[in-house]
Amino acid sequence: MQEKLTIIKVGGKIVEEADTLNQLLDDFSVLTGYKLLVHGGGRSATHMASRLGIESTMVNGRRVTDAETLKVVTMVYGGLVNKNIVAGLQAKGVNAIGLTGADMDVIRSVKRPVKDIDYGFVGDVERVDAEALATLIRRGVIPVMAPLTHDGKGHILNTNADTIAGETAKALAQIFDVTLVYCFEKKGVLSDENDDDSVIPVLTPNLFREYVGKGIIKEGMIPKLENAFSALEAGVGQVIITSASAIGKDIGTVIKK
Repeated sequence: MQEKLTIIKVGGKIVEEADTLNQLLDDFSVLTGYKLLVHGGGRSATHMASRLGIESTMVNGRRVTDAETLKVVTMVYGGLVNKNIVAGLQAKGVNAIGLTGADMDVIRSVKRPVKDIDYGFVGDVERVDAEALATLIRRGVIPVMAPLTHDGKGHILNTNADTIAGETAKALAQIFDVTLVYCFEKKGVLSDENDDDSVIPVLTPNLFREYVGKGIIKEGMIPKLENAFSALEAGVGQVIITSASAIGKDIGTVIKK
């Protein structure tokens, strides 16, 4: 029987503000069993870029990463945001280690090929070293993953945090019984974006297609859910979309095959 592992992915907004970060660290630290945290940090990167006089360009919610922007996201994601989380967890008695994909070569990516849009120095995940992560986890060290990977040729690549969480979950599902939890500001996937209590309790592929067709599920939630279904198909035991304040509780939207 496989040991249980919970992978929590949190959006930038949650880890960028002191009160929500502290609540997240409290909830995460009391979560039982093996665990791993993946974080974003987009608002901090945009703010830092602005202070440095670097304009941020977004296309379909994804950051275009030129050479100067890459320096900013490397500093902010791999440094400021990541180390704040790690230090906060250590203060709560949780032995954590901050990682980018380059550390221990845990996530190797390829630079996204140019099709309609040139996203610049953005990585598409090629492989995740599940054994290296499992070694840390089994030694009681909790990985805190920043949304940065590398190409094995000395280049850091900006990589979507949802994708890192999904690909890491798929790789570790070969070793552990993985539950993947995507946390954001809402209580789950909503049937009415103006009603925070209109949480859809369960989503299957058929229901997903139906809701997309009706325009109930749209924009950034579509790729998040596509990631979720892809993770289930690859052997992840369970995927949940919920609010950060609901970590460890049985609420939110459960994604099923």
